[in-house]
Amino acid sequence: MKNMYFPRIADTKLELSLQAMGAVLIEGPKWCGKTSTAERVSKSVIYLQDPDMFEENMFKVKTKPSLLLEGDVPRLIDEWQVAPVLWNAVRFAVDKRQKNGQFILTGSVVPKRTDDMHSGTGRISRMKMRTMSLFESGESTGEISLRDLFSGKTEMFGKSKLALEEIAFALTRGGWPAAVNESNEALALKKAKDYFEAVVNEDISKVDNIEKKPDRVRNLIRSLSRNLSSEASTTTVFNDLHSNDESLSQVSIDQYINALKTLFVVDDLPAWSPRLRSKTAIRTKAKRHFSDPSIATAALGATTERLFNDFCTFGLMFEALCIRDLRVYADSLDSDVFHYRDARGIEVDAIIERRDGAWGAIEIKMGAGDVEKAAENLMKFKANIDTSRMEEPSFLMVLTATESALQLGNGVWVVPLACLRD
Repeated sequence: MKNMYFPRIADTKLELSLQAMGAVLIEGPKWCGKTSTAERVSKSVIYLQDPDMFEENMFKVKTKPSLLLEGDVPRLIDEWQVAPVLWNAVRFAVDKRQKNGQFILTGSVVPKRTDDMHSGTGRISRMKMRTMSLFESGESTGEISLRDLFSGKTEMFGKSKLALEEIAFALTRGGWPAAVNESNEALALKKAKDYFEAVVNEDISKVDNIEKKPDRVRNLIRSLSRNLSSEASTTTVFNDLHSNDESLSQVSIDQYINALKTLFVVDDLPAWSPRLRSKTAIRTKAKRHFSDPSIATAALGATTERLFNDFCTFGLMFEALCIRDLRVYADSLDSDVFHYRDARGIEVDAIIERRDGAWGAIEIKMGAGDVEKAAENLMKFKANIDTSRMEEPSFLMVLTATESALQLGNGVWVVPLACLRD
């Protein structure tokens, strides 16, 4: 039976992008649903990885690439990076046709740029697709909207339907559409493990056609998982691995991590640099994150039961789940997500900043017992922002795994992740 299609937040962005540009590139991790989303609006498709047509398609690529672009529009070119020459062919076709909505390209690998590869500026719009958020999978009620928070709406309430055990399951299962579609919980969890094993044993060596040791890749992802939601440097990761792998070099670590970024497996969270009242130094290191928290749980063998026996790890994984969802929601608001930390030790787990300069600050805490302290931290952080040089925050929020969504007397919102949407 064919899997049911869950409407994605990216659907609207794709449709708008096709109206505005000649072609749209959808990038993101393998299995996140790029092709299914693109198929919904495409009128013709070519699957470059189709084994039955591979040799014929590659012959056309070498002789006359434009043959692969013929078909009703929008024409979907799935996994375009298999034939990078198609990038320039698409750009040229868009220039020649002078019409929007001609092509959709999907890619789960960032191909190496060549000197003759055009930037695509003005012809090809880029959008990043991620795994499914809790709202997209139907597990968040969506009663609290980031869009409403940015607009200053008040009198909003919500109630999460997810118990802590269900949140633990959601993060170990991940937002992979095939896993979300799976009614059997054991099979759903296995799909996340299968993704991890595919990266370790196959995908990472295909990135640059350089063979990489599966055990080394496995241990690297485990080390990154142990340092999830932290600012651990590559030196920290290297030291973690070198004791058991003395042949490993710092250069090798960098190469492996870059390969994981090329596959959209590693998706670090950059630091935010606001205008401050004080001269406090701002830390600029990115936080370690994956495209989906289930990659970390699969690497560590962290089941729901094991997470409940290790609430420290559970908290880090929950933060990663929140960051994934915030990134999905922020994309639809033309926004970026950052983290903040300064030399005084003040940290904010997530900053969402829109292109127009509006921003909101979010602390992530699983339990109700940490909410008050987190709210105080947000107020202290806000007091140090120089509002003569940048806007006041549109909202302050503590994102939780608790039950009720409400606004505190100091204006800080307390919102369960399972009540949030874009």
